[in-house]
Amino acid sequence: MSATDGGGALTATPRKTFLGHPRGLVVLFLTEMWERFSYYGMRALLVLYLTQHFLFGPREAQGIYAAYAALVYLMPVVGGMIADKYLGSRKAVIIGAVLLVAGHFMMAFEGNGGREELTIGATTYELQVEGRDQNRTIFAVNGEERTQVTISPEGVSRVGAEPAAAAAADAAVPAVAEATGFPAFTAAGGYSLETKRDLGFGEPILFLALSLIIVGVGFLKANISTVVGHLYDENDPRRDGGFTIFYVGINLGSVLATAACSYLGMKYGWAYGFGLAGIGMTLGLITFILGQSWLEGRGGPPNPQMLQTRKVLGLPFEAIFWIGGLIAVFPVWLLMQRHQIIETSLPWLAGLIFASVVGYVLVKLRGAERSRMLVALTLIFFSVLFWALFEQAGSSLTLFADQSTAMPTWFNAPMTQMFNPGIIVICGPIIAALWVWLGKRNMEPSTPVKFSFALVLVGAGFLLLTWASATQAGVDFRVPLLFLFLTYFLHTMGELCLSPVGLSMITKLSVDRVVGLMMGVWFLSSSVAHIAAGFIAQATSTDTVAGVVTSPELALQTYGSIFGTIGWTGVVVGVVLLVLSPLLKKGMAGIH
Repeated sequence: MSATDGGGALTATPRKTFLGHPRGLVVLFLTEMWERFSYYGMRALLVLYLTQHFLFGPREAQGIYAAYAALVYLMPVVGGMIADKYLGSRKAVIIGAVLLVAGHFMMAFEGNGGREELTIGATTYELQVEGRDQNRTIFAVNGEERTQVTISPEGVSRVGAEPAAAAAADAAVPAVAEATGFPAFTAAGGYSLETKRDLGFGEPILFLALSLIIVGVGFLKANISTVVGHLYDENDPRRDGGFTIFYVGINLGSVLATAACSYLGMKYGWAYGFGLAGIGMTLGLITFILGQSWLEGRGGPPNPQMLQTRKVLGLPFEAIFWIGGLIAVFPVWLLMQRHQIIETSLPWLAGLIFASVVGYVLVKLRGAERSRMLVALTLIFFSVLFWALFEQAGSSLTLFADQSTAMPTWFNAPMTQMFNPGIIVICGPIIAALWVWLGKRNMEPSTPVKFSFALVLVGAGFLLLTWASATQAGVDFRVPLLFLFLTYFLHTMGELCLSPVGLSMITKLSVDRVVGLMMGVWFLSSSVAHIAAGFIAQATSTDTVAGVVTSPELALQTYGSIFGTIGWTGVVVGVVLLVLSPLLKKGMAGIH
């Protein structure tokens, strides 16, 4: 079998294999497994870290998460273009991995968190929270005095003083104070709460860490998949199998991360969970560097000599991209601290680009080329809704797990994010085999039909949670964990109907001269979907104090209402797409 040098030229050197595949696949499998370990380990903790450590309100925390996720999906478009034109995929992966290691370890620096102060009369107490799981307790601290309290929409109660609280409420007395100590009960309106944001370096370092991760993913994410493609000749029958193995690596890393990082972060401290994510990314970087010989020069730069001989400001051209990667972190850091700019501008940018592509298709193309491109754009449009609903996993569904789901003692809210990758590892091969089995009998659903199934399934998952919230919650206003698992199961089945065929659909339906542009539109649509997901997640927000929800009943009702709305939206839009699927299939002009 042939191999290539850095520039892609063929040589006659026999290539060594591992289990029938190029040895380089082992390197890429392990690198991506550890990279996804770091990414999903951090993601599992992020929203809870924002709400419980920095005391961002749920609405603000979910806005920050949405902006972060949107940029994570947008930056690979830029990183892919830089690699294709200058760096090559391998060098881009190394730059990205170094930035990711720095970002993940920086996340382990907690710094000063937020501080909530409660003022009753002339006395101010600092609210301190013990624990990070569902058994969190709030203490009001003033000097040597430390009192456990509960805070609800009715007022502030000293734990153990419920009878006094009831008497105060009946008498409509703002506060019932004893001779000494914390008041037994203070009715709403008789106290004030203030969140202090004097965090020192904690908050700037948080956003710097997120920015390093965003830029690092931009260099690494798309390009490591490209290296997998370079391992195989164009018509190599092992190619699809290689990508399947690579996909298993992604989800295996996700399962391990959400279990291990979530456990350490919630039980021992945020720094331990984020630090483990950093260790995972470091292992990925070491694996990739030590495994260079197994990659046999695949994914090298298009012009290796230029990177070394061409000088810019006296530096090798390659060094400019290392420096540029660091410089790019600064504007991202500024944007992350003003996430509303991203929420406002990105949808307009995406709409402008989408309209421009539609205009190009209508004016420049004819016949089958035009109809196929219009079908591709239509499916991209529908995919935005799917991802906006599906990506509630990192935000509103994580907070739902924390605030409104009954957890076993050995489980915690971030661990629920292991359901999705775990189901993919188990069910992914089964679904893939099902499509092959149906295809041999000319019964495989078309791409538009698969997209419609995905929308119906993701909507059905939210409708299940709505029903469970209304009928299955206990006296503590928490639903059994089983229903959240079943929701993730339905969502994952939807993902398996849409995600694996999405990029394939783009390459099959797009005109050759604009395939790269259409790939960019696909990633941009995913980025916009995360912004939309943020708006949805923010609608589920209810009041919290010191990171603890004040009214579990209201929280559950709000989740049930919003989940019902988006659930029916997904189902109805999915049915509409199913009705349109014969027309779209006809427009695909012979492509399945």
